[in-house]
Amino acid sequence: MSTLLIGDVHGCYEELRALLAQVDFDPAKDTLWLTGDLVARGPDSVEVLRYVQSLGDSVRMVLGNHDLHLLAVYAGISRNKPKDKITPLLDAPDADSLINWLRRQPVLQVDSELKLVMAHAGISPQWDIETAQLCAREVEAVLSSDSYPLFLNAMYGDMPNSWVDGLTGLQRLRFSTNALTRMRYCFPGGELDMICKDAPGEAPSPLKPWFNLPSKVLDEGYSIAFGHWASLEGKGTPPQVYALDTGCCWGGDLTMLRWEDKQYFTQPSLRPKSIEESA
Repeated sequence: MSTLLIGDVHGCYEELRALLAQVDFDPAKDTLWLTGDLVARGPDSVEVLRYVQSLGDSVRMVLGNHDLHLLAVYAGISRNKPKDKITPLLDAPDADSLINWLRRQPVLQVDSELKLVMAHAGISPQWDIETAQLCAREVEAVLSSDSYPLFLNAMYGDMPNSWVDGLTGLQRLRFSTNALTRMRYCFPGGELDMICKDAPGEAPSPLKPWFNLPSKVLDEGYSIAFGHWASLEGKGTPPQVYALDTGCCWGGDLTMLRWEDKQYFTQPSLRPKSIEESA
């Protein structure tokens, strides 16, 4: 029985299957954790969703910003950008069932036995584990409800960028969504900066990667796994923080961490390397 954590798949179906074959993945006994952004930019988003859905309870995944963007395109709120390569998914005969399955997936995974937390972008330095779980449940509840298009329409925006317990309504949901699915850099007090995408070491002062600020979640003994930030190339995080997006859809690798022995496995992209950076 293995716990296998894999970074952003981004429609790279062939690489996902090849990576799982390296460890003889068996859904009857192994558990697959996915950091989100299953779709977009790669060529086979529909096959990725079909496969992950077929795995049932052997998968523990979270939604990423590109997954949420797909939901917004499907709901007629956002524009379908050709570079996302999601038109075959939207035109698929099972698109409705796949997308309605997708919007009912979590935005946060917490395993108290493994002491492991996973979110697509990370965990706000301003949150403890209880607050993170509460805020995630609120986002999940609205995404799985019939009113999810109203939330998606109000989801886009960079403010508020600081957590206070008194946040309510759409502002509270927007902060939570940004922290869980879009965050990279923070100000020293933990406030989100949603603009800077520079590589670490090139960001303007006083910004720091969220994982370089004091963390209440890490202090509680948890480890944090995340994706989203391909330019990290899986490097530069402190102990107990695992960056798993290594840019497969840009010509990099798809990376897997086997939790029990902390062994890494990689599958090179089957596409030419791109000079683009993920958003």
